[in-house]
Amino acid sequence: MSRLSALKPLRRPRLWLAAWWFGVAAVVALSLVPAFLLPQVPDGGDKLEHFLSYFLLAAAAVQLFLPRQAVLRAGSGLIAMGIALEIAQGLFTSTRQMDATDALANSLGVAAGLLTLLTPWCNALLHVDRRPDRID
Repeated sequence: MSRLSALKPLRRPRLWLAAWWFGVAAVVALSLVPAFLLPQVPDGGDKLEHFLSYFLLAAAAVQLFLPRQAVLRAGSGLIAMGIALEIAQGLFTSTRQMDATDALANSLGVAAGLLTLLTPWCNALLHVDRRPDRID
């Protein structure tokens, strides 16, 4: 199965997939840049940032991918990425540190994002960007 065949029947699937990958790349970059380049947040605020970032990526995967299997693979990949980035912060940066609670916030964000699969909004992107040949 090709990547595009795992997508919902969108009019511009490559655009939406590229936007999702851009989001993934932004999370990777922001996870590894020196801490002094990031804005200061109140204590515990970074956990909310982690949760929301991974929630948005997982909820976007629900909007993009059609078979549940593809959605779950994306979610599993996001959880693995969140854990790997925490390890990378501890091993490869001097201004960041590995934090298991950040990895937990990432994983909880993914789980919450995947739960949007069970809501009426799970096909919102289809309604915004439907193929012209698709009639509901």
